[in-house]
Amino acid sequence: MKIVFLTMFPEMLASFFASPLVERARKKGIVDVCVCDIRAYADGSFRHIDDSPCGGGVGMIMRYDVLLRALEDVAGAGAKVVMTTPVGHVFSQEDARRLCELDEIVVICGHYEGVDARILDHCDELLSLGDYVLSGGEYAAMAMMDAVVRLKDGILRKESTMDESFSDGLLEYPQYTRPVSWNGKDVPGVLLSGNHGAIKRWRKAQALLLTQKMRPDLMQNYRLTDEERELMEEYNDQGNHKG
Repeated sequence: MKIVFLTMFPEMLASFFASPLVERARKKGIVDVCVCDIRAYADGSFRHIDDSPCGGGVGMIMRYDVLLRALEDVAGAGAKVVMTTPVGHVFSQEDARRLCELDEIVVICGHYEGVDARILDHCDELLSLGDYVLSGGEYAAMAMMDAVVRLKDGILRKESTMDESFSDGLLEYPQYTRPVSWNGKDVPGVLLSGNHGAIKRWRKAQALLLTQKMRPDLMQNYRLTDEERELMEEYNDQGNHKG
């Protein structure tokens, strides 16, 4: 897989390259990561890549002509062109899995007040991290591509990515480690029982209950089976009795 970042501030992406996960992926030849400086495609000695908005307004807008030259130069045939922007749909684990299957992704990192809207005709997808504004699209681009890279075969153990938050539409169950007892806080006994069937039931119940409590929006889109409903009621009752 090849990932190309189109950015005005290449230095902002240094931490992405320094990430142990990304470094491992690059050394293994699993992922090729490149950074393209948009300024290199601007005319004149001052390399102006932005201008004031037509019709007036505050802030500066990234120029269409400069950005398009950069995009056309780096995007290979069949490359998926995505742009980080508040108007895009919110990036999800499902998007990460989908993008992971591609051969090449070009990520346009938005900046300033915005990007000339004409560039949208050259984008395959618009993505956002959420309903807030960042100082640069580089942060969103790095977060999204990190989520993509870690799913590539050969980076992490397969089972590590199959049983985690959002892998099945739910949050992950609570995790514990030693010491099993500390300051009056104990690891749930079922996890120490050696009964793998009971542990599996407990983890499923906790994932359901945690998602219901912390992310009710996820539960609205999750189709509960009759068995899962019974499991939630069983462990809800257990929790109420303990209280």
